[in-house]
Amino acid sequence: MATIEGGIAVAVKKINVGPRAKKDFENEVNLITNVRHRNLILQLGWCIHEPELLLVLEYMPRGSLDKFLWGEKKGTLNWKQRSDIILGIARGLVHLHSESHVKIIHRDIKSSNILLDENFQPKIADFGLARLYLEDQTHVSTRFAGTMGYTSPEYATRGHLSEKVDTYSFGIVALEVISGQSCSDVKYSGPRMEYLLEHAWQLYEKGIHNKLVDEAIDPNEYLEENVMNIIEIALMCTQLAALRPTMSEVYLMLSSEPKLEQRQMSKPTFIDANRRIYKVGR
Repeated sequence: MATIEGGIAVAVKKINVGPRAKKDFENEVNLITNVRHRNLILQLGWCIHEPELLLVLEYMPRGSLDKFLWGEKKGTLNWKQRSDIILGIARGLVHLHSESHVKIIHRDIKSSNILLDENFQPKIADFGLARLYLEDQTHVSTRFAGTMGYTSPEYATRGHLSEKVDTYSFGIVALEVISGQSCSDVKYSGPRMEYLLEHAWQLYEKGIHNKLVDEAIDPNEYLEENVMNIIEIALMCTQLAALRPTMSEVYLMLSSEPKLEQRQMSKPTFIDANRRIYKVGR
């Protein structure tokens, strides 16, 4: 954190100079300079001060979302705050994909890249890996860059990049927000181990996915119908790319009255930090 003229607190992101770092820095500056949205971090300025690259951003006093899910502030978010965070992340992605002057794919949506303001409203940050996306392309092929556990199978294994990559990551983050668990944490169920996505799917198949909710949340704070609807939407986001909704569709479903209907979904695939592929429900 730093203070600029007028006593305004700002965040300063420092990047050590290197061929790749400088490229990512220039990419981040160019992409978000003209992007303005309440759910996207605001860039205030930048400079190159050898041997560092400096990016000046608005200061988020609450820090990153992951600290509230499994870090030092674990269990302190209530249900209203969590549902608002999920909706806010979706809204920010809608702007990147559909409303910005160019379509932008973030490529690294994860809980540590979601910052919270003083009112716990989320802002998507860290655009160093973001890429432009041309409207007439179904996907582009590119070398993988992102975080295993959050990234979609088609991108991690084949380099197929489309806006649906962000949709998959959003679904994983939404499950983390609801459960208070990291996607890379392992649960043991009998002789098998389960990651968060598989655990959520197993509960969904049994019709008891409301049990995914973080035990730190007071059950009187939410309606089970609403929770189950959001979990189902999150699982829809982890389907095969062709079956995933767009973020505009996701936002519409999240902001509408819950409609628990029989949704046709297939078992999703999860890729862990070691690039091992798990077919959920194997």
